[in-house]
Amino acid sequence: MAFSTQVKNELAKLQPKRGCCMRAEVSAIIHMDGTLHLLGDGRLALDVATENAAAARLLYKYLTDEFSLKVESIVRRSVLHKVNNYLIHIPDQPAITQALNEIAIIDDRSRYVQGILPRIVKRDCCAVAYLRGAFLGGGFVSDPKRDYHFELATDNEGLAADLMSLINRLGLHAKISERQRNFAVYLKDSEEIAKMLVLIGAHTALLEWEDQRILKEMRGQVNRLVNCDTANVNKAVSAAAEQLDHIKAIDSNIGLENLPLSLQEFARARVEYPYASLRELGELFDPPLSKSAIYHRVRRLSKLAKSLN
Repeated sequence: MAFSTQVKNELAKLQPKRGCCMRAEVSAIIHMDGTLHLLGDGRLALDVATENAAAARLLYKYLTDEFSLKVESIVRRSVLHKVNNYLIHIPDQPAITQALNEIAIIDDRSRYVQGILPRIVKRDCCAVAYLRGAFLGGGFVSDPKRDYHFELATDNEGLAADLMSLINRLGLHAKISERQRNFAVYLKDSEEIAKMLVLIGAHTALLEWEDQRILKEMRGQVNRLVNCDTANVNKAVSAAAEQLDHIKAIDSNIGLENLPLSLQEFARARVEYPYASLRELGELFDPPLSKSAIYHRVRRLSKLAKSLN
């Protein structure tokens, strides 16, 4: 099961404690997935299509329990995506105008609300509920094993702008990306995505997210350390090979026995231990030499070898 689906299934089981929060959550689902039909003479109908069965059940239950609306539920199978698609159809009926006004789909003049009506998210708890509904309707969060990405996707530019403002109002830093007439309100920072999961109530999903995030970051740190160690080893081997070339050149031209005693000792130690580090070479002497003292001898040998060319 996709990680996003796990999150949505968890969120759909939450029951807002306040009626205002439930209205905000339902309003968001309808804004993300719904289509309002203007039938003329003030008559309205609404269709809400979703691939999430839990979200469809939540919407069906709320509209029938709170407003006693006649609601039709149709399950269709998508041949292309091989998943079920749930259509919630609310036909024209006397109570539909009041219901849609209360959940901020239409305003007091029965006009469709393009964005988020301020009264539906006046309280922070309602703002959180709205974001939860928006995620149920059009949200995606990547599997933390692969990448860090959270988004709310809609084809309504005004709604996208309001969603970004709502997220930012709650202390996060969302941005908008336009993709072929669609708009994605997204978060990329792993810490902010974790905070968003906490906000909307996906606590079980958060535990999995954090486990995978920590594991991924630990692996990345180990890989960086290994790469660093490998680079240091390669650097040390290259330096040792250069020192051996210098010693060979000096021996061929003037003979190692004609070098000062300190350089003779170093040259013989390097030849005997070609892959030892400078620190390890220093420890072979009696008394042991510091790394800087050994490096000083390396420079003297290098300077002498280059003067022979």
